[in-house]
Amino acid sequence: MVTFFVALLILIIGFFTYSKLIEKVFHIDDRQTPAVAHPDGVDYIPMKTWRIFLIQLLNIAGLGPIYGALSGACWGPSVYLWIVFGTILGGGVHDFLSGMMSEREDGASISEVVGRHMGRVISFIMRIFSVVLLIMVGVNFSVGPAGLLAKLTPDTLDKMFWLVVIMIYYLLATFLPIDKIIGKIYPLFGLCLIVMALGIGGGILVQMGGDMPELTLSALTTAHPAGLPKWSMMFITVACGAISGFHATQSPMMARCIKSEKEGRTVFYGAMVAEGIIALIWAAAGVTFYTHHGSLLDGMTNLNAALNAGGAGDVVYEISTTLLGPVGGVLAMIGVIACPITSGDTAYRSARLTIADWFHIDQSKVGPRAALSVPLLGVGAVIALAFPWSVLWRYFSWSNQTLAMMVLWTGAVFLHKYGYPPIACLMAALPAAFMSAVSVTYFFQAPECLHLSTSIAYPVGILTAVVFFAIFWWRTFLVHKDDVDHELAK
Repeated sequence: MVTFFVALLILIIGFFTYSKLIEKVFHIDDRQTPAVAHPDGVDYIPMKTWRIFLIQLLNIAGLGPIYGALSGACWGPSVYLWIVFGTILGGGVHDFLSGMMSEREDGASISEVVGRHMGRVISFIMRIFSVVLLIMVGVNFSVGPAGLLAKLTPDTLDKMFWLVVIMIYYLLATFLPIDKIIGKIYPLFGLCLIVMALGIGGGILVQMGGDMPELTLSALTTAHPAGLPKWSMMFITVACGAISGFHATQSPMMARCIKSEKEGRTVFYGAMVAEGIIALIWAAAGVTFYTHHGSLLDGMTNLNAALNAGGAGDVVYEISTTLLGPVGGVLAMIGVIACPITSGDTAYRSARLTIADWFHIDQSKVGPRAALSVPLLGVGAVIALAFPWSVLWRYFSWSNQTLAMMVLWTGAVFLHKYGYPPIACLMAALPAAFMSAVSVTYFFQAPECLHLSTSIAYPVGILTAVVFFAIFWWRTFLVHKDDVDHELAK
């Protein structure tokens, strides 16, 4: 119990300290935001801060802080460290910079922001990468909740039925103005998500009597039951619970709705910390529920077996109904179901906006919006029916963290380009280098990728991070020092 509450406290302190530091580094001012400068009644719509915060939380949360955290819990309490410090030093910085860079670039999609600061080649890669990732998110976050809804309803309302219902809803949410569906129901779902997480956390303390495994040296070195290496498999598996490139695709939507730059810290960094807390609770649930009064190794083995047998959905259902009873369990499940659905629809919406920005297609009119929305949903439906969910999730997780790496490097270049001191640029460059090592290592070692030994994957990943960091430092602070004066003069 001590480890859990210390981790929770660090997350809260991190928001009130490190987020203020990155805000100070960014130099927010009183310039007009895109929503105030040119509202269009569709995507650029000023909204209240609390409403935008809840929408952003639902946009970014998805299944990552629940399914990802449960899968990450197979490494034991050591997953707490990644969730806590990944959120504060990586995820929060990533989300704040992606949102505020977009706001400074008139609400541009993240692929366009990256292109403006990293060059045409990277811009093209980012556009393709972003659209593919967003469709993958939409697919993953439709298949998962469809299966959960099938568990709560009569057999005639099977998974396929709910998948069709969800895809129809996605079409409406992708197509209609942001304040018609998303702006109205997301705050309610956001509250459900928070209440659900608090219910699970309370259930652990009450039902399990606070018997939670602590982060001892033995627990820190606990191996995954299936023998999966902690580096870098755990950092990819947790996905959105610590840092997520998917968030960078969502932040521009809220960057088009904030009324003041002062809202950025609460909306972008704050939502990431809230997601980190949700991930921490579900990771604690996974670690504690299957270890209760037993050895940690047995608990992690039981959790891994449950995930392999019925999938994360069954694990969520078992934990929810056991800790909260039939009624409370169903209410918790509703929160879990709302979470991915409300990320899946904004994923397709972000894909529409990314393509529209790419080809300069006006989205204020019905026809152009429909011309992009319908094909996107059609492609997503085909993929959802053609591939197993487990395979889709692994590829989503890797592409997700790789995108985070690209956005963090862009953030570091952005800060340098506009005259920020080296220490400020390091706040983005260091987590960017870390995520470079994570992504490359995973690509070399994962079974679904090159599947090479750790003796090869580890050195390659670390060397890649060192080379990327050296190139960044050389090109920014040694070769292009005059660029800063040029940008400031403009």
